[in-house]
Amino acid sequence: MPASAPVRVRIPAAGADASPVLELGLAADGTVEVPSVADGDKIGWCTEGLTPGETGPAVLIGHFDTARGPAVLGDVSRVRTGEEITVSRADGTTAVFRVRELEQVGKDRFPTANVYDDTTRPELRVITCGGEFRDGRRPDNIILYADLVG
Repeated sequence: MPASAPVRVRIPAAGADASPVLELGLAADGTVEVPSVADGDKIGWCTEGLTPGETGPAVLIGHFDTARGPAVLGDVSRVRTGEEITVSRADGTTAVFRVRELEQVGKDRFPTANVYDDTTRPELRVITCGGEFRDGRRPDNIILYADLVG
């Protein structure tokens, strides 16, 4: 698919239906920005990478929860392999992805290569926080890896 910004993300298994999609750049330390607490009900797209549907990994990020309570990906634990993620795009097309793998990993061991390295097909990564709340934060990331199926 040609480049086209995401405008809506639906992950039915997680009860997520987010629109508009936020544009996320890079933070001062070179990591991807995350949505603000006020935008806890929205999903953001890493504009430094690809758009969902292009060949390679497109990256979406949303909160599991915030100080205000549950957020857009608060029910991510309900997602299983084989579930669909639908991304509506600005050009009017829709990219449908199927979850291939789920991973929970400590933030100190974030799998940068697995998430951002080039792929030979259109893929999607959806990233949120996870793990038991400790020292004012969640220590893990939960990553959904999904492949374009339609």
